[in-house]
Amino acid sequence: MLWVYSLAHFCVDFGCAYFIYSRFLNPWQWSLCLVLYNFCAFAMQAPLGLLCDRINKNAVMAALGCVITALSAFLAKNAVLACIIAGLGNALFHLGGGIDTLNDCGERCAKLGIFVSPGAFGIFFGTRLGRAKALNAYWVVGGLIIIGILILVTAAACHLLRRSGNVPVSFKGIRKPGVIPAALCFFLVVCLRSFAGSSMAFPWKSIGQWAVINTCAVVFGKTAGGFLADRLGAVRSSLITLGAAALLFLFASHPAAGVLAVFLFNMTMPVTLGALGRMLPGVKGFAFGTLTLALFVGLVPIIASPSLTGLPDWCYSLTALLSAVLLCIGFRKGELQ
Repeated sequence: MLWVYSLAHFCVDFGCAYFIYSRFLNPWQWSLCLVLYNFCAFAMQAPLGLLCDRINKNAVMAALGCVITALSAFLAKNAVLACIIAGLGNALFHLGGGIDTLNDCGERCAKLGIFVSPGAFGIFFGTRLGRAKALNAYWVVGGLIIIGILILVTAAACHLLRRSGNVPVSFKGIRKPGVIPAALCFFLVVCLRSFAGSSMAFPWKSIGQWAVINTCAVVFGKTAGGFLADRLGAVRSSLITLGAAALLFLFASHPAAGVLAVFLFNMTMPVTLGALGRMLPGVKGFAFGTLTLALFVGLVPIIASPSLTGLPDWCYSLTALLSAVLLCIGFRKGELQ
C-alpha cells in the first residue's frame, strides 16, 4: 500500500497543480482560487479526517479523492468551482493514504516520510507543465482514474478494502496531561515550516537546474527525516537537522548552502505527523488534518501579503531554531521519545 499511495500522492498533487495552472485566470480569480483551493485541500482535512476515522474505509476515501480531483478537469468554465473540487479531492486522498500509513508505521516515521515526500515533485512538475499546457488534460484524468483503481485493487489484496483497521473513534488521548500543549507545539512547528517554505525566494531558487535541485531537497529531506528519526530518535534528529539548517540559512544566498538548508529544514515533517498520530491514536485522521490545517495557517500571511516573500536569511535561521525549541517542548510535554 505504501508504494501505491506514494505514487498516487505524486499523481494527485500533479493533477491539482496541472488543472489549476493550465487555466488562464485573471488576478481577481487567481487570488480567490488560491485561497479556496488551499482552504479545501488543507484546512478541511481536520473535519474530513474525523469523518474518515469513523467510516474506516481509508483506501476507498483515497481512491474517491483521486476521482474527485479528476472531475475538476471538466469544470474549465468555472475556475472557482474547479479549485474547490480539486482541493476537496486532494484532501480526501491525503487523509485516506495518511491514515493507512499512520496505522502501518506504528512508532516509526520512515514510512510517513516516504508517503509525504512525492507531493512536492507532483506540484513542481504539474505547475511547470500546466503553465506550458504541455499535456492534454484527459491524459491526467486517465492517470488519476487508473491510480484510484490501483489503490482499490491493492487494498483488496491486502485485506484493507472493506475495513481499514482504524481503532474506534475516541478523544481519550487528548485528556492526558501535556497532550494539548504538545499538540500546540507541533501545530506551531508546521505553521512555521509552511510560512518559511512559502516565503523563501532566494535569488537562485527559480534558475534552471537549481529549481529542480531545490525541489529534490524538499522531497528527499522529508524522506530522509523519517529514517533519521528512527535511527537517532525524534528529538535528537530534530535538534541536529534544525540546528544545522539554522546555520546554513545564514548563507542561503549561496545555492549549495541554501539547498542543504532546505533539505535539513524539511526533515522534521514526518516527525511531527508521527508524534501527533501517536498522541491521538483514536482519531489519526483528525490528527493528520490538524497538521494540514497548520499548513494553511502558515500560508495565510503569504496569501494576504505577498511582500512577505524574500525575507532576510537570518529570519529563516530564527525559524529553524524556534522550531527546534517547540519540538523539544512538544516531545517533553507529550512524553514521547
